[in-house]
This record gives sequence, C-alpha cells and structure tokens, in this order.
Amino acid sequence: MIDERSEVLYLEHEETFEKTIQLLNENKVIVLPCDTIYGLCAKMGEAEETLRNIKNRKETKPFLILATLKQAQDICEVPQDILNLWPCPLTVVLNKREGGTLAVRVPSDPFLQALLEKLGTPIYSTSVNESGQASLTNIMDIILNYKERVPAFIVDSEMQGTIPSTLINASKRPYEIIRQGKYKVPEELLK
Repeated sequence: MIDERSEVLYLEHEETFEKTIQLLNENKVIVLPCDTIYGLCAKMGEAEETLRNIKNRKETKPFLILATLKQAQDICEVPQDILNLWPCPLTVVLNKREGGTLAVRVPSDPFLQALLEKLGTPIYSTSVNESGQASLTNIMDIILNYKERVPAFIVDSEMQGTIPSTLINASKRPYEIIRQGKYKVPEELLK
C-alpha cells in the first residue's frame, strides 16, 4: 500500500512531466527511471541534505549528477572524447571548473533530457538503496521500502534495467574503469 503522502506517476501519462518538474523545483526527492536503474533523484543544490538523510549516506561521499551536455560543460572540463560518447549510460568523474571532481552522466533517455532542459539545472541521482546495501531494481520493492520517505515514484511501463551505468575516472590519464556497468567503454579510451 502506498503511503497517502506518496503517489505513483506513470511516464506515459502527459501530466507526469509537469508534476515531476514541480516536485523537483520544490526540492523533493523522488524516484525516477534513470536510463539504467531506478534512482533517488533531486534537483542539484538545496535538496542534497534531504537526499543524504533518505539514503543514510555520509557527507563525505558525493552524489553523481545527471546533466545535459551543456550543463556538464558549464560545470566541468569535459574532454572531447567523452563528449563524443555522450549521451549514453556512462558516468564519468570529471574535473570541475572550480576545482575538485564530480561524477556526471548525460542520459540518452528523452524524458530525462526534457526534464533537465526544462529544469535548467542538473539533478542528483543515486541508486535506490540504503548506503552500502545492494541497489533495489524492482519498482514494487522500491515502493514498499520508500513509500514513507519520498512523495512520488515515476514508473516506466517498460521494464527498467537492472544494470547500473558504467563508471570511469576521466579526471586524469589514462582513464580508469571504476565500475563496469551497462556501457562498454572503447578500449582506446583506457590507454
């Protein structure tokens, strides 16, 4: 049973897009299908602490962001070989323009791309699980475990994936695979 504070919204319904924008602009954490696995997502900025509390994640471990190509380039120094690959299920640790690093993914999913364009800002995304635990990939398990913690679950009628994005470190050469996931990184990038 869904908590009365939570709602299930279906991707194919027209009103879901605007409701998702509204919730993110209100700095709510929601569950979104993220072109790989479902993710706990929130607008970059003020919602970070709420997301940490829901995830039970320490302040020292950053969240990755989903961004458009332009948003990624505004925040980070993105090598041309990475730009040539995106959008795809590849998360890349990049050097931020203001110093430090940030994990970024430019999703190929049309819903996510439209969402990021309309919001005008990246969103945090993290697997749906307690920090340090296995990711939940079945939407019914996600709803049962998070119905009292998030106000909305955006559900794709198609089967959501069970394999996360591939994660590489491109903040230095040679690039290094941190986690092999859905995307096969071209060998020439790892040399």
